[in-house]
Amino acid sequence: MSRMLVDKEAIRALADILTETGLTEIEVAEGDSRLRVAREVSVQAAPAVAQAPAQQPKESAAPVDMASHPGVVPSPMVGVAFLTPDPSSPPFVQEGSHVAEGQTIMLIEAMKTFNQIKAPRAGKLIRYCVTTGEPVEYGAPLAIIE
Repeated sequence: MSRMLVDKEAIRALADILTETGLTEIEVAEGDSRLRVAREVSVQAAPAVAQAPAQQPKESAAPVDMASHPGVVPSPMVGVAFLTPDPSSPPFVQEGSHVAEGQTIMLIEAMKTFNQIKAPRAGKLIRYCVTTGEPVEYGAPLAIIE
């Protein structure tokens, strides 16, 4: 039985890339050799805050699935979301503001490149579905424009 040679430095380098980019897996191939590194991502729910009955909202509608909202702006890539051009600047667009088609609404950093995410249509940016520094997956809801 032959034993597979493992390049520990290559594995560490790929794991560092996963951490830096927020990706959940990466695979490289050269010839017949393949190396895949994946990590499990766990999401922890925030603790529920008890409210007195008088503070409960009048409507107790079921939670809205943002991914199925008709005004959703889906992520075109995997990366890390940024709502501001830099840490000391205000967001590209404030929630509740009007946006023009093609206007930059956020950035997604992937592989140390900042990619502009533009409004696919004109309308009112109702809500951001992500926060600055949050990892996003392909197709994840980024914002809602109505």
